[in-house]
Amino acid sequence: MVDRGLRPDFTDEEMEETRGLTAEVGPLDAGARDLRGLLWASIDNDDSRDLDQLSVAEALPGGATRLLVAIADVDSKVPQGSALDQHAMTNTTSVYTDARVFPMLPEVLSTDLTSLNQGQERWAVVIDMEVDAGGQVSGGRLYRALVVNRAKLAYNAVAGWLEGQAQVLPPIAAVPGLAENLQLQNRVAQTLRRRRHERGALDLETIEPRAVFDGDAVADLRVEPQNRAKQLIEDLMVAANLTTARFLDDQGFPSLRRVLRSPDRWARIVELAGTHGTTLPNQPDARALEAFLVERRQKDPQRFPDLSLAVVKLLGRGEYAVGAPNQQTTEHFGLAVQNYGHATAPNRRFPDLITQRLVKAALARRPVPYGSAELAALAQRCTVGEDSAAKVERQVRKSAAAMLLERRIGERFEGLVTGASAKGTWVRLLQPPVEGRVIRGFEGLDVGDRVTVKLEHTDVLRGFIDFSRVR
Repeated sequence: MVDRGLRPDFTDEEMEETRGLTAEVGPLDAGARDLRGLLWASIDNDDSRDLDQLSVAEALPGGATRLLVAIADVDSKVPQGSALDQHAMTNTTSVYTDARVFPMLPEVLSTDLTSLNQGQERWAVVIDMEVDAGGQVSGGRLYRALVVNRAKLAYNAVAGWLEGQAQVLPPIAAVPGLAENLQLQNRVAQTLRRRRHERGALDLETIEPRAVFDGDAVADLRVEPQNRAKQLIEDLMVAANLTTARFLDDQGFPSLRRVLRSPDRWARIVELAGTHGTTLPNQPDARALEAFLVERRQKDPQRFPDLSLAVVKLLGRGEYAVGAPNQQTTEHFGLAVQNYGHATAPNRRFPDLITQRLVKAALARRPVPYGSAELAALAQRCTVGEDSAAKVERQVRKSAAAMLLERRIGERFEGLVTGASAKGTWVRLLQPPVEGRVIRGFEGLDVGDRVTVKLEHTDVLRGFIDFSRVR
């Protein structure tokens, strides 16, 4: 982390700012609402303690649904310009490694005072939307409110219940009406997802293994698959992020937008689709690419994550950019939307905290809290910081993978080429799902190619895994 300009620890000055902070919410502010009586619930990873969002739904006439997403009011405890704000601006994100989490904010905040923990009264910024029967989002009111999380739920357990593979969970059954509300949220989320994919949003499924430790040793790599509960939250957060960006635009405020431009390596995506018998247009076309992905998922679900990984690599990395009011120039190719912001995770992403400050200033009719040049510099900083954090996380995953493989030198594996450039050629094994460099026989390989490789060398400290091509 230090080598990449990130700070793994908090200074005494930063921790001093947390002393004296309490969870007391005080009286309702002017314009704020009391929504503590709603059936709010959180769904996150099994081990998540930094809870950023809650959701609840209400059925409306004509098949419409009122959808509310509550976002933790982190700004109320982390003032702009404070030492903690400076730390968050340096790292720009929490860093989630297999061995340890390095939070963007001290745990006394991110897992307690600014976390939407079960049974605790908390301030939140609520995104209040209406979704019609066809998945069109309208409304888009934002306001501050008091909320209470009625149930802290985990993706895997909720997914089993939503998919009909398990009985209703005790934490859900304990709250009258919550089961029906979650089912309503699930239905509206699927409607939102269908509409997005009809517009060309890409349905990708990549493999992200996490190390399983036995003491200090890596015993296995476990893949966390996509499931209905993860998709539910993803779909609701996409709607909330789009609504927040639209709100700022309507208020004449700038916004920090997440951009994934049309892929530079579209020609290689076309070539990759051709190997599966599909002809894509010569120019980037999200709808055509999505139709191809849907077809491949149906025909070969077992290998679909490999294809997804190749497409993700060819799409390139996203970045942050400043969007001026009424400026329709930024796009997110993967989501097939314009003007997409990040607003739903201010405990763990600095762009979301910036967005929250913009929203609160607009609600209070205060001036924009950041100058144009400052906001542009922050967008660049967040892009660099997020990339640095991703590299740290990948480095630790590589070290864990090297530790797992260090006793298997000389063995052969089937794999998929995930990177090919002047910097090197990379392959991900099908089992175990680890990535390494091809040091011999890489000539002519490109992203998406299937290969057989032999493990030549590992270096746990540096996370190096070296292969030679067999065929």
